[in-house]
Amino acid sequence: MIIKTENPEVKGQIHKRLSRIEGQLRGVQKMIDENRDCREILQQLIAIRSAVQSASLNFMQDVASDCLMNPTDQNDPEAQRALMMDLVKLLGKVS
Repeated sequence: MIIKTENPEVKGQIHKRLSRIEGQLRGVQKMIDENRDCREILQQLIAIRSAVQSASLNFMQDVASDCLMNPTDQNDPEAQRALMMDLVKLLGKVS
């Protein structure tokens, strides 16, 4: 079963979040190059991990909502059940 979103708003939101995370990563690389304090670097890495976690949860929430509101297999209860199980498994991995 394929889970995807074609919602441009969802795509735009995840792109913005990922761009911010990318900037944070570049900042950490610069901090390492500048031999900054390890605690500062670790603090930034923790912030990045939190940002990735948040982006993942928000993206999955949007995709799940999109899939459940607009199922492609409306006449196939088994396909809808499989989709729901896939989404539950993915959410378990993200959290």
